[in-house]
Order: sequence, then C-alpha cells, then structure tokens
Amino acid sequence: MPAAFLGHGSPMNALERNRFTDAWRAFGASVPRPRAILMVSAHWTINATAVTAMPRPKTIHDFFGFPQALFDVQYPALGLPELAEEVADAVQPDYVGADHDSWGLDHGAWSVLVHAFPDADIPVVQLSLNLLKPPDWHLALGAKLASLRDRGVLVIGSGNVVHNLRAIDWQQPDAGFDWARRFDEHARQLMTERPADVASLATHRDFHHAAPTPEHFLPLLYIAGLAAAEGAPARVLVDGYAFGSLSMTSYTLDTALPTAGSGSGGSAPFAPDLPAEQTNI
Repeated sequence: MPAAFLGHGSPMNALERNRFTDAWRAFGASVPRPRAILMVSAHWTINATAVTAMPRPKTIHDFFGFPQALFDVQYPALGLPELAEEVADAVQPDYVGADHDSWGLDHGAWSVLVHAFPDADIPVVQLSLNLLKPPDWHLALGAKLASLRDRGVLVIGSGNVVHNLRAIDWQQPDAGFDWARRFDEHARQLMTERPADVASLATHRDFHHAAPTPEHFLPLLYIAGLAAAEGAPARVLVDGYAFGSLSMTSYTLDTALPTAGSGSGGSAPFAPDLPAEQTNI
C-alpha cells in the first residue's frame, strides 16, 4: 500500500472544498482499496503508545468554537481489533497497548478521511503519539510499520509540518511567515531527498516557532520512517500556507498521483474568527 502525511489544518476542512481537500480526495481515489487504515493523528497524545482496538470507534469532536455543522459530522468507519495485534507485533520490542474503550476517531483522522474515503467503508485504527519519546524514536517506530503495508494497511499521518496557533494572523489566510517557509522548505528537502534525516528538524533554528508543541509535527516522522525503511523518498502531494503560521504541505509514498502543485492560490482552510487559544486545529 502507499502511505501519506496529510496537513489537515482547520477542522472546518471537513466541510470545505478547496485545493487541499481536493488533493486528499484525489489521493484516496488513486490508491488500491486498503484492508484497513492506520491513522497517526496529532490529536491523540498520551504518555504511552497505544492503538485503538474497538470494533466500532466513536467519532470524537475534540474542539470547540466551531459551527454546529462540524459537530454533526459522523465518520462511522468500523475498527479492526486484530490490527492492534499486528501493530504490536510489528514494533517489538517496543510495547503498544490495546485501547478498547477510551478513544476513537478524532478530528485529525476524520477531517481528512471524509474527503479521502467518504464512504467510511474501510476499517480505521488509530495509533497514539507517545509524548515521552524523542523525535528519533517516532521515526524509528514509523519504519517498523513498513511490514503492515505489505498486508494491505494504508498508513496515514495527519498533522501540520508548521503549526503555531498563537502566531496566527487571521488577516493573511494564504500567507506563510518567513520562519514558517524556511522550516517547511527544509522539511520538504529532507522528505524528498533524505527522509531518514527528518528527525533532525528538531534542531532547526525555526523549530520552536514551527512546532512550539510537538504533536502536529510528530506524525510526519512516521511517514518519513516508512520512506526511510523503503529507501524511497516522499513526493509532495499539495503545499501551501494558512494564516502565516500553518503549513498545509502533504506528502505521499509510492503513488503515481500527480502533485497538485505549489503556491498559495485557491481557497484556504477556514477557521472561526476567535483567539487561537479558543480553537483546536
């Protein structure tokens, strides 16, 4: 199976049609039908490594300050409990616990899946982000997931390469600040040339602006790890910036899908006109 990192931006992308969501739709249409999807979302962060193992994961609306239409979205994909065991086996000796009832599908998962796989007819399992672990560990764990691709599992990371809510400028919907562009461009160079080195972005001079908290950056490392394991660099699916301090860049592995191109044209992800601390994107 292919793999992808999708820059998910605002939860409102679940309802919007723009060049980013169009790229996600094109990606979903281009891949062979997966047996299951393994999501690594920025929005399941705990001090452990776990995987959802319930047969019917709930749709989690883990945000506030958005229109009711977004809270009405449901993504009723089934789970696949046996995949939890496969993930645990694949990453040994690292330990992965099975979550039977506490999580489900958060908006980092379903806001992109409603476009990539709108029928919700493919089982979805989520892997947590263990915040106790350093970037190199996440990249290595991603590499260990490579064997799942041979078993029909589509691995998707969902976050943002650059994600700084406190720096958002609502007056610049298509802009990227200089530091955001520098970091995003360096990330692109590594993803497309030397994915094994992507964890070194944690030492980049702009890292603390681009990722003041690590959760949106870490899913990128899982796809970089897969790319490094396969010895095949990633390709840019779509790129662009939003509100100065968000990068919407997405990457794919092993697809023949044409890229959507560069630039800031088209519709930007929508976010409500609220202070950044009142939103969760």
